[in-house]
Amino acid sequence: MPGWYEICARATGVQITIYDEIGAFGVSAKGFLAELGAAPEGAPIDLRLNSPGGSVFDAVAIHNALCRHTGAVTVWIDGIAASAASYVAMAGDEIVMPANAFLMIHDPSGLVAGTAGDMRAMAEALDRIKTTLVRGYAGRTGRPEDEIAALMSAETWFDAGEALAAGLATRLADPVRMAARFDIARFRNAPPELVEAVTAPEAEEPPAAQADQDHQDPGAEAEGADTESGPESGPAPDPDPAPDTGPDTGAIRAQGVAHARAVIDLCQLAGQPQMAGRFLEEDVSLEAVRARLLALKAEASPEITAHHPQPGPSPSARPWSEILASTFKLKG
Repeated sequence: MPGWYEICARATGVQITIYDEIGAFGVSAKGFLAELGAAPEGAPIDLRLNSPGGSVFDAVAIHNALCRHTGAVTVWIDGIAASAASYVAMAGDEIVMPANAFLMIHDPSGLVAGTAGDMRAMAEALDRIKTTLVRGYAGRTGRPEDEIAALMSAETWFDAGEALAAGLATRLADPVRMAARFDIARFRNAPPELVEAVTAPEAEEPPAAQADQDHQDPGAEAEGADTESGPESGPAPDPDPAPDTGPDTGAIRAQGVAHARAVIDLCQLAGQPQMAGRFLEEDVSLEAVRARLLALKAEASPEITAHHPQPGPSPSARPWSEILASTFKLKG
């Protein structure tokens, strides 16, 4: 399987592999642009894409950088180009989809905590972002903007043939094996065949096990049959030992992303979003994060006296520490 993110020079141009989320938890625009800038001017680019999406701002920046490149850009959707990743794909002069690949477009989403004004501002920002995305998809496909907007609102998944018909792809290719798995439970309309494909266990036998069979003594089977029938042959070996497949890197990665998001949520709730990066660098547990945030809150909270009455219910009715503790239980 190709690396999660890789960019390398080849005799015929540059190949870029993005088999990851787009943004802070995967391929950032800053890192991508830094490496793309080192590519030779005018060199053809093959972008191998298999991503569930991520940050729309990083995706737009990556898309624009690819559009500025003077060489030809060919996007190969090796498995999934969903959400923000589908907008990255639109930068290709040619977009190639194997028959078993999928592309998905939907409305942008975001999280906000604060006042009604904060939430209205977030809604307005999402509307502006959608307008930008709609224009990009419509410009690529030649379809009316209102039609694209409706497809996005419905979270529309396209298989390769449908994407070609819609103008979201330019060429079909032979099916390929999906080389990366993602948690697509976040999407409400993911096709059943895609869910099955990304959650199916490995079908191939590990190379080590195959090598053991290839080097097995041809006479061992017959010899084993003779000794097995004797009174002192002992227990028969397990005919189908479970192969040692090693650590589940997909599960480990998913756990890391979930932990990072929980840390960010706790820090935002505590009004200390700037602390999230430090906690993640130090690899602090969620329990330790909660304890340190409570300590910071206690140090920063002013003393409340009768001379400074506070509006609203008494703090004792629902202490901040209890709110954070209950939120921690939900996130953990």
